[in-house]
Order: sequence, then structure tokens, then C-alpha cells
Amino acid sequence: MSDRKLWLITGVSSGLGRALAEAVIAHGDFVVGTFRDAVQADQFTSRHKPNALGLLLDITDAAATDKLVARLEQDFGRLDVLVNNAGYGLAGAVEETSEAEARAIFEANVFGPLRLTRRVLPLLRAQGHGHIVQISSHGGFKAFAGFGLYNASKFALEGFSEALAQEVAPLGIRLTIVQPGPFRTGFAGGSFRLAAAQLAAYDATAGAFRQRMAAVNGQQEGDPAKAAQAIVDLVMKEHPPLRLPLGKVALNTIQAKLDSVRQDLDAGRAVATRAVF
Repeated sequence: MSDRKLWLITGVSSGLGRALAEAVIAHGDFVVGTFRDAVQADQFTSRHKPNALGLLLDITDAAATDKLVARLEQDFGRLDVLVNNAGYGLAGAVEETSEAEARAIFEANVFGPLRLTRRVLPLLRAQGHGHIVQISSHGGFKAFAGFGLYNASKFALEGFSEALAQEVAPLGIRLTIVQPGPFRTGFAGGSFRLAAAQLAAYDATAGAFRQRMAAVNGQQEGDPAKAAQAIVDLVMKEHPPLRLPLGKVALNTIQAKLDSVRQDLDAGRAVATRAVF
């Protein structure tokens, strides 16, 4: 391995995960990439040998996560970069989304990354360095009608990650939250899910959102290869930022949320200052 960084990237079968794995390998580093399909994992290893290793992982499976990290510790004894990329999108109004659907997306988008992050932290602490990259979304900063439970899952990911960044900084460990806007990946296609229930009352909001997602699939502004290179460049920085928005839409979304919060803050300042002893 010499001076090459060792990256663990979840969900590299397609989209941003695959683009990132390829960019990291092209940079000269080594990738352990995870798949849900054994054939894809073996093909990844063969295609990129000796610069990569494909392993099986269902991010929602605690035992599989333990097995993966144990293999990592045994075979390599270190980890330089963890990228929590695996997850999926779910469209549906809050009322339309069942509790089972809500729990499932939290398992994949929150508890899975949380479990893996916590599992590798002892290794990162022992070696005194490491970089955790959490793949969130512009939808992890601002919510959209029809996307509420996905938004909630990414808000939760960002919440614990922002706190974790402060906790591990004194230990030599860095953390960055990546917030992509719409990118030309399979996110809005095969890996996208819809709430089973659809209520006519929400046709103008959640229904319109579902239609927009279907219409833009394959036409999104974002280039996965350029996003991947931006993440590689980020990891190489001596002082990386806490957040990295990617794409013009992400910039506009985040700015709109900041403007909205600022307006509410200013409008409620007098009331807030009076609500004290």
C-alpha cells in the first residue's frame, strides 16, 4: 500500500459511488468498495486488481457491517477515508408514507451509516488520523414537499455528523458532509422508491414532485465524474470544509434555506428576546 490512501466506499455499483471509486483508483489510491451483489463485487475486484477490492455489504445488516470491518482490520490494519454513500431516495407526502417505509429509509440512510461510522472510529482513533465523508444531499439541508422522509433521513445524517465532526477533530479525524444537488445517476431511476399510498389531496404537492423526479431522470445538471473528482480533491486538502455543496441547484437550494431562516430570525428576534426570565 506504501503511501497510497485506503478508501472504504459503500454502494459503488452505480452512480456517484461508482464514479468516486474510479476517480480514487485513477488518483492512485486503493478502494474497498461495497456491493449488495456478489457477482458485481467479484467483477469490481477483477477489473481493478490490484488497486481495489469488492466486498459484500447490506448497509442495514449489523452482522455484515461487523464482518466487513473485521476483514478490513485483518487484511489492512488501517483506514484513511470512509465514504458513506449507500442509500436511496423515497418520494411521498408525509401522510402517504407508511411507518414501515419511514423506518426502512432511516435504516438505510441513517442507522446504516451511523453503525459503520461508529464501527471504524476505534481504528481511526488508534491511528490518529482519518477522514469521514458523509454523502448527504441538498435535500439534507432544505426539505421539499413530497420528499419529507428522505429529507428527514438526510437531516438526521447531517445532525449527528456535524456533532461528530466537533468530537473527533481533536483526535486528528476530519469529517465532511457532501451535499449534491440533482446528478445524472440512477438516484431518480432504478434506485428510487415511491410510497405505496398516493392520496389525491396531495396531487399538487407530492404528486407534482413525483412527476418532476420522473421527468428529470437522465437530464440532471450534475456530472458524477466531476463530483467524484471534487470529493477526491477535498480529501487531499489539509483543512477540508465541514460541508461541500455540489452543483448549481445545490447552491441555490442552500441559499434559499439560509435566506428563509434569516427572514424568520429577524422577524422573530423581538419575540425571542422577550421569552426569558
